[in-house]
Amino acid sequence: MCMKLTPSSELSPDQVQSGLRLVVKDGLATEAMVVLTAGAFLTAIALQMGASNFQIGVLAAMPTFTNIFQLFSIWLVHRYRNRRAITVICSTMARLPLVCIGLLPWILPAGATLPLLMSLLSFHYFFGSIAGASWNSWMKDLIPGQILGSYFSRRTRLAQSLNVTLSISIALLVDYLKERFPGNEISIYTSMFLLAGIAGLLGVYALSRVQEPRMASGETESLLRQIRQPLKDTNYRRMLLFNASWVFALNLATPFFMVYMMKTLRLPISTIILLGILAQLSSICFVSVWGKYIDKYSNKNVIRICAPVYIACLLAWAFTALYPAPSFAITLLALINIATGMATSGITLALNNIGIKLAPQGQAMVYLSAKNMLNAFTAALAPLFGGLMADYFVGRQVLWNVQWHSASRVIQVPLLHLQQWNFFFVISAILAMIAIRLLRRVAEPGEVESAVMTSDMNSQLKRILKEKPARQVVQRIIYRPSKWKHPSQKKDLIS
Repeated sequence: MCMKLTPSSELSPDQVQSGLRLVVKDGLATEAMVVLTAGAFLTAIALQMGASNFQIGVLAAMPTFTNIFQLFSIWLVHRYRNRRAITVICSTMARLPLVCIGLLPWILPAGATLPLLMSLLSFHYFFGSIAGASWNSWMKDLIPGQILGSYFSRRTRLAQSLNVTLSISIALLVDYLKERFPGNEISIYTSMFLLAGIAGLLGVYALSRVQEPRMASGETESLLRQIRQPLKDTNYRRMLLFNASWVFALNLATPFFMVYMMKTLRLPISTIILLGILAQLSSICFVSVWGKYIDKYSNKNVIRICAPVYIACLLAWAFTALYPAPSFAITLLALINIATGMATSGITLALNNIGIKLAPQGQAMVYLSAKNMLNAFTAALAPLFGGLMADYFVGRQVLWNVQWHSASRVIQVPLLHLQQWNFFFVISAILAMIAIRLLRRVAEPGEVESAVMTSDMNSQLKRILKEKPARQVVQRIIYRPSKWKHPSQKKDLIS
């Protein structure tokens, strides 16, 4: 297999163009796999199996905690210098446990159990982390730096479009099957894992056809010395500190949004999926905008604009249970998800790109793996801490009401009601505010004043709305994704 997946000394423009298209196809297949095995569906099957708050936290921590094993990926890449083979083989090994989960009801008399589910998922995340580190280094050399932001924004937008379509279809199908075949919920959910494994393997096939440029020759160093290089880079170390702080703040609360909506607000899974789709649609509309602004103004400026919006959304979660009327909670959650999708698309894209951008040429593997491993530690620690503390906040509340007394009646207006999960939402927002201050110390090449970017955004928006109807603006954002062309074919890289 490795003989057929050997790197090339130099890639032609046609090979690069073909590779970029295949990477998008792999992204779509991987997105389908994630939709079927993560988020609301994973939380639902875990709760169906009787998972505790701590076990929910463990499930949320597993994908990021296993990124620590990217150290092994660094060793493999420097030992064999074949990122394509490592990525394809480990991706295949990561998809097979999903197929096994899907076959459990037909293989074992007892069917799927929570310990068995968590064990197989640990293998899935372990091999996925090794493949991911190798993939990052591979993409660093494959994708032209001039279009890094725009290319990944287009890939993300297409993946999110698939996410929206697939999520609502699966949610409606699951609700129908649960109503038609009561008592078979676990079998329904495990069948989704089987489909996810098949979709993931199709993505691996597309990825195996992408050519890999040969790695630049460099001096062979010990693994420990390599991993210490990013920590000696002052600017990259500052970026790592900010990134880890931000990830910890967000993962303290976000893994429990699903649990909160299912157990506290008692929303059906189809409603939860629809709310998630609102976030996805918002993200689709804005991700291409953020990609262009990243290429033009820098990643830091996009984070400066999007982060306060996301923090406001975290605080808004604390008010969703303020009034007992379900319509109030659903309306507020809809607004939160729309704003969250807009902010998340910019933050995620910028955080990924700034790590790639600040990594020196030829050392992206080590630098990005250091970033991923530090994020893995903080992202795994946060939900574990949150899961343990959730039981502490059970039965504890903070109430803040305003009362108006008159001769005939007493009017009480609730202003704040914190209980169990809501405490995490507020704490998460406070920690995110602290984390965003660390971004100031990070230096990014090509950075401009954020005021210049906001002024340009305002002027462009006014001009677009004046010259074109709103319908054409939405169509331009969603249906006309940017395409890459080789410099020899077109002067402007982004059409």
